[in-house]
Amino acid sequence: MIVRNDDHNTFEHVARTLARFIPGVTLARGHEIANVIHSSGQAIVYSGMQEPAEHYWEQLKGAGLTMAPLEQC
Repeated sequence: MIVRNDDHNTFEHVARTLARFIPGVTLARGHEIANVIHSSGQAIVYSGMQEPAEHYWEQLKGAGLTMAPLEQC
């Protein structure tokens, strides 16, 4: 699952949102991922089973993050 860079989310919001919804992501790790998103244009934030991925995708999108479409298996 990929989060894309945008012009409306702050680093802090991205980091806190990732830490809130993605298991195992700490706030510090969220900041690292936010930096990758900013510098590279996008970052993989979760890789795993489709059902939880869909759930996390909905949560992140609902929190305002810019999400790449989920790929279908």
